[in-house]
Amino acid sequence: MAMKKKPVTGMKDILPKEMEIRDYVIWQIKETYKTFGFSSMETPCVEHIENLSSNQGGENEKLIFKILKRGEKLKLEDAKEEMDLVDGGLRYDLTLPLSRYYANNANDLPAPFKALQMGNVWRADRPQRGRFRQFMQCDIDILGEPGILAEIELITATTTLLGKIGFEKFTIRLNNRKMLKAMAAYSGFEEKDYDNVFITLDKMDKIGLEGVAEDLAGQGYPKENVDRYLALFEKTASDAEGVRFLKDTLGEHLETGVAEDLITIMESVNATKSADFKIIFDPTLVRGMSYYTGPIFEISMDEFGGSVGGGGRYDEMIGKFTGQNIPACGFSIGFERIVMLLLEKEYQVPAKGQKTAFLVEKNMPKERMLAILKQANERRRKGEQINIAIMKKNKKFQKEQLEKEGYTVFEEFYREELQA
Repeated sequence: MAMKKKPVTGMKDILPKEMEIRDYVIWQIKETYKTFGFSSMETPCVEHIENLSSNQGGENEKLIFKILKRGEKLKLEDAKEEMDLVDGGLRYDLTLPLSRYYANNANDLPAPFKALQMGNVWRADRPQRGRFRQFMQCDIDILGEPGILAEIELITATTTLLGKIGFEKFTIRLNNRKMLKAMAAYSGFEEKDYDNVFITLDKMDKIGLEGVAEDLAGQGYPKENVDRYLALFEKTASDAEGVRFLKDTLGEHLETGVAEDLITIMESVNATKSADFKIIFDPTLVRGMSYYTGPIFEISMDEFGGSVGGGGRYDEMIGKFTGQNIPACGFSIGFERIVMLLLEKEYQVPAKGQKTAFLVEKNMPKERMLAILKQANERRRKGEQINIAIMKKNKKFQKEQLEKEGYTVFEEFYREELQA
């Protein structure tokens, strides 16, 4: 059987040009988030299948890459269903593994714990622009902080990072799961129907208000409930006034403090931002994960036409491991989509110093070659980037290729020193 040279569907090889940008973005992520007090940590890429299938991951639980039991534990003849053969899976995000990690290591961690985690995750999804089956996620989370200082810090840190790597005029969309539930209750929907209603609402940007109305009516919900629900979205502005309008309208259906917290988050982020972006209230924002319990947020960029990151508060997830709820809030950036956008606009990584290429004539005598190597090492110790390459016949083309890699200085070395 012939070997296959292309990657598995949904995976990709990464060429040096992209890798340079990825490395730079990773460096900026670590340096920026470090200034906000976040500490790097790591979890395994494989998680217990029971954790991954705990009804916390929404639609992602349908996309798990499952791992068969091994050795004597794999008993094909006794299996009655798929789960009899499986005991692990590749993580589909970093939030659930972080929750397990915290539950297992809380005694050795500071309180609150400000975590930075980067790593690959896997989803058996349909590949498309900016979406792969293996992709890197970058999460920052604050565990143990019950107040909205966590949300403010997460949004401020993330927007600061995006500004540093060249993004501007993006939008942070903000909502609260408690606001969503209050709007549904006010409109007459039963609590058991909330998830279905929210799934339909999440399609608003694709099918519009009329499409949402038709979808909900098609599911059999009373017309008066649907009309009352959608009227809220028509009347709500995307600023603090919109939040105040809903607070006054929803009355006792809305938990005390929810509206005030949303307004404080918006005002605090606006007052301290260091990048060019807008933060708006978006009552249609749902976020698909069922584990969110409070404020939720997403990053929207017109140039992508969708979300390039998001997060929110998930105060109840850690408690599923420990029996005791721990306040938790996180923000994840779409690392792959951000790198894709940088590549599409031909982003150039800022030069850290001069990049010099030593072009060495073929069959250079050993003593002369040793002197060239020593010279290169001396200059590297001073921080200069030196690339030694054997000189090709088509020297002009060779230099053009090196220039594409950022080399601006070329020094040529020949067998005879006088020709150098």
